[in-house]
Amino acid sequence: MTKITFIGAGSTIFMQNIVGDALLTPALANSQFALMDIDSERLAETEAVARAMIRSTGTGATVATYTDRRAALDGADFVITAFQVGGYEPCTVTDFEIPKQYGLRQTIADTLGVGGIMRGLRTVPVLWDVAHDMMQLCPNATLLQYVNPMAINTWALAERFPGLKHVGLCHSVQNTVEELAHDLDLRKEDIRYKVAGVNHVAFFLKLEHQNRDLYPALRRGYASGQIPKPPLLMPRCPNKVRYEVMDHLGYFCTESSEHLAEYVPWFIKNGRQDLIEQFSIPLDEYPTRCVEQVANWKEQAKTLTDGRDIEVVRSHEFAADLMNAIVMDTPYTAYGNLPNTGQIPQLPLGAAVETPCLVDSNGVQPSGVTDIPPQLIALMRTQINVQELTVRALVDQNPEYVYHAAMMDPHTAAELDLRQIRNLVSDLLTAHADWLPDWCRPARAA
Repeated sequence: MTKITFIGAGSTIFMQNIVGDALLTPALANSQFALMDIDSERLAETEAVARAMIRSTGTGATVATYTDRRAALDGADFVITAFQVGGYEPCTVTDFEIPKQYGLRQTIADTLGVGGIMRGLRTVPVLWDVAHDMMQLCPNATLLQYVNPMAINTWALAERFPGLKHVGLCHSVQNTVEELAHDLDLRKEDIRYKVAGVNHVAFFLKLEHQNRDLYPALRRGYASGQIPKPPLLMPRCPNKVRYEVMDHLGYFCTESSEHLAEYVPWFIKNGRQDLIEQFSIPLDEYPTRCVEQVANWKEQAKTLTDGRDIEVVRSHEFAADLMNAIVMDTPYTAYGNLPNTGQIPQLPLGAAVETPCLVDSNGVQPSGVTDIPPQLIALMRTQINVQELTVRALVDQNPEYVYHAAMMDPHTAAELDLRQIRNLVSDLLTAHADWLPDWCRPARAA
């Protein structure tokens, strides 16, 4: 029986999607699911959902819950991480509210920028603890890492635990294919593509339908105003930023417009409300989303207290297919985030990069991509600058690198001067002190 351990099982969307996908995958349908979370209430709700899905599918899967991480990891074949250190409150709220005091506005704040840096400082030490336990309790297990900031986390894991089997997984590629199919009135299954880059700033280098390049149609549609069409996935987030970037750089980005808007210096600018309105940029989108998701989950959890089943449908996540490929030695291609050992020679070695990966019993093996246009490489490097300095801060325990990472962030640097950035970072480190390692708390950083 395959043991699949979730660390952060209270992360409701990922748990439900991945457990559901596993139950619909014959080789995984009878797995032992070990659900671990530090929030016992959320854990109980998650357990109810998992048991309801098992009843609905009629498999022989089992569920056990844990608040002790080591007990949950013992003997695992696969480990899935999906947690948010510090939660929506207080930490996510802090990551938005303090920057606002300096005039720095954000949309998601979980990947790059001061919000992404702070999340990385909170998250990496916990991931290192998970990896340490895995090396002792399940050294042959594969870690499927879903936590943001994905690139910082993946890079830091490889720095400290080079022998760990792990891959960073995201759904941005799948989501974007679905959105492009919607805009072009095509079936997503009929679109052929190749993507490479860094997580959330990877690009569609090839985008075809029946051997026809789709980029001319995208450009015509954007120029005429016919696309983007009203969005499928996030109704309040029209997908305009990515089309504008495509219009100027030539290629379409994998992550949503609300994310991309805060990775670059071109859209969120003090005194330029016209840009916010023209490109429909949803400021403070992530806090809004968090509140809605918690409310929706609570409502769903209530409906399960009477023992009713829950419909199980296949999601768009890679995890179950990836686990099946390893268990069954059935070749499968997924987009994964791994340290750059040369698969993208145009980017620095060691950086976390996202490319197509072959998965089978040998594990997750990246394929090489050598033809990324130079303007895209230049944009990716601006992201890697921030990621590398954050990782260096964590590995070397040097708080100055935290400040330097924020100074190199494209959006932050476009809005604030050096002294403002230093003061902002100090304020964030003070506010997050209870969630940070000792070396980067302000008393030690001064």
